[in-house]
Order: sequence, then C-alpha cells, then structure tokens
Amino acid sequence: MNRRGQQNVRWLTRMALLTAVAVVLGYIEHLIPMPGGIPGIKLGLANTVLLYAIYLLDAKSAFLLMILKVGLSGLMYGGVSAMMFSFGGGLCSLVMMLLVKKLGGEGVSILGVSVVGAVFHNAGQTAVAALVVNTAALMGYVPFLLVAAVVTGVLTGIAAKYAIQGLKASGMENVSMPDKNSKPEPEPEHSQEEPK
Repeated sequence: MNRRGQQNVRWLTRMALLTAVAVVLGYIEHLIPMPGGIPGIKLGLANTVLLYAIYLLDAKSAFLLMILKVGLSGLMYGGVSAMMFSFGGGLCSLVMMLLVKKLGGEGVSILGVSVVGAVFHNAGQTAVAALVVNTAALMGYVPFLLVAAVVTGVLTGIAAKYAIQGLKASGMENVSMPDKNSKPEPEPEHSQEEPK
C-alpha cells in the first residue's frame, strides 16, 4: 500500500474509533441522572472527543465527528428531536471552540475552550428548543444551564487535557482528513500544540 493509502486507512480507523468512543460516552452520559431536574444539563463526556479532534486533528475531522456522533446517537437512543437539539448545540459549540482556540492562541487553555464549548452547546440547544416549541419561556432555564455549563466544561476540559497528554506521550500523532489534491504528509514529529 502506498503512503497516501496508509494515511487514508489511519485516518478512517482513527475516525471510526473516535466516533465509537463519542457515541459510547454519550450513551453513558444519557444514563446518568443529573441533579436538579433541569432539562438539557449533561456532563458533556463526548465533548472530550471533540476537544481531542480540535487539538490533535483538524477542523474538518472535528465537524465530521460531531455530525457522526449526533446522527448515530439520535438513531440509537435519542430520536429525531434529540438529533435536532444536539446538532444545534453541537454546531454552536464546535464553531465557538474553534474560534476561541484560533483567536485566543496561547492565551486560552483547553479548559477555557471546553467551557466555551459547553456554554454554547447549551445556548444552541436552548435556541433550537425555543424555535421548535415556539416559546421564549425556555429562556428562563438559561441561567441554570450556563452555571452547569461552566462546571461541566471545566470537568470535561480537565479530562480532555490529561487524555490528550497521555495519547501524545504514547505516540498518537496528528492524522488529518485526507485531501485528494495534497501530497502525502511526512512522518509526524509530535509537534502538536500541548494543551494547557
């Protein structure tokens, strides 16, 4: 197999594993009851996979992972409405995490990126829910969702930070989405940005 074929196989394998991990973490999270009984509060365990993609892969791979996780989770245990809410939250979250990481540079840690992702995930889900049920009354949940997002974002960020450090130490290098027009990448030298 040539070098490009090997890169394609490595990328597909990594994406399949990450998708499976995201779906399983989402399912585990689905089973954990959250205190307070406020709809929409979750731990955000699957967000660790998106943080991994943001820091060690590329934006295209992160978007694909988000779409696959939302679609598969919705088909397996969420339903169509859960897919809509998750897609709205996931899209807002991922766009904002990518922007904050890019614009904030070294000044924003992985914890900060994670908190921004959690906040905008809740905001996106609430906005979609308000549109679907055609009521602004859902905005009353926003303060509670924001507080929960900060707490869960910090926890997810800590988990992602140590997971990424461990994976990098074990030799898990960058495997970006293959591009038909690009030349095969040289062997990686593990020079990816270290999460703070």
